[in-house]
Amino acid sequence: MAETRDTFQIEDDNYALFANKTKVSIEKGEGVYVYGEDGEKYIDFTAGWGVTSIGHANPVITQALCDQSKKIIQNPNSGATYSPARSKLLSLMQEILPENLTRIFFSNSGAEANDAAIKLARKATGKLNIISTEKSFHGRTISTVSATGQNVHRSRFNPLIPNHIFVPYNNIPAIEKVIGNDVAAVIVEPIQGEGGINVPDPDYLENLSNLCMENNVLLIVDEIQTGFYRTGPVFMSNNVKVDILTMAKGIAGGFPFGAFAFTEEIQDKLGIGDHGGTYCGNPLGCAVAYSVIKYMLDNKLWENVEYVGESSIAELKELKKEYPNIIKDVRGKGLLIAVELANDNTAATINSKCLDDGLILNVTQGNIIRMFPALNISQKEMEEGLNIFKNALDEFKDQ
Repeated sequence: MAETRDTFQIEDDNYALFANKTKVSIEKGEGVYVYGEDGEKYIDFTAGWGVTSIGHANPVITQALCDQSKKIIQNPNSGATYSPARSKLLSLMQEILPENLTRIFFSNSGAEANDAAIKLARKATGKLNIISTEKSFHGRTISTVSATGQNVHRSRFNPLIPNHIFVPYNNIPAIEKVIGNDVAAVIVEPIQGEGGINVPDPDYLENLSNLCMENNVLLIVDEIQTGFYRTGPVFMSNNVKVDILTMAKGIAGGFPFGAFAFTEEIQDKLGIGDHGGTYCGNPLGCAVAYSVIKYMLDNKLWENVEYVGESSIAELKELKKEYPNIIKDVRGKGLLIAVELANDNTAATINSKCLDDGLILNVTQGNIIRMFPALNISQKEMEEGLNIFKNALDEFKDQ
């Protein structure tokens, strides 16, 4: 226990304080479970905010890290030299990306991918304005904060990058009104993640894509949270025409990595020096991402996501009927699930009770519990976590 106290003290004294931290010190993980320095065991329903997509310490990741690190981690002259690890990953990604997205660049994070997408859309079109949606979240760089449709993220930072237009989510008529206003691109999440797991109409993306094509505006789809089978399909935007697709989180199973893919038409309008990055597409990251995506394909993870996700959402909707004064709504797709609770205090209390009983959850927007565990979580493991959640509801109900 002394070691745990030392960890708390050192981090509290020296780590930048940008978050209210939970007093749990996690030392190791295996699959969907993590273990504290004190030996306590928890089931992780956050997947490190959606990144440990195939579980903690998955052998395919540790093997890829070990094998590639023995060869080379970072190329000489960085991305200006070729890499077999990078080309191997590029070939695999071409198998899962829409056919029109022929060009790929790797980044270190989702925010970097979105930042580049916005910058390059302006360069490629010669236009300035970017349309974003209210309640969206696209990252924490000054550019992506400027594109995020939440005042809580925007109002504290000035000056923001200008030329951003915000419209309600899932509202095509609102976009129609402003899309002719020197708009370079629309950036949108297929499901808003950090904004509360807001699910649009089934034809929203298709209608938005058609509207963009009619107005010669690029469509940037932010699949950072929804991509790589999080909701079932590899990408939720697979069946619509997308000009730029941004990716991260689940792509490399917890290793910091991201990507964006775009069309040959956009490539033709860009030039040498328009973008770059020191670590972008480094061999180590590429080897890990390859191992993760290959694991997803070999194990048909989308089948597990659809089965476990559907049954879990159905069970949570039954809980909503049982606790109508506590649960306001249950929504989501696949293993991206939101339970909207009565208020912030209720969410905080239930989250705390679950932690005490060994379940780690994520609260977003104050009163929304977000459940997005590893994609290979078993039905039994999911039930274990949901039972802890139900017990917390029972305790709260009795108060």
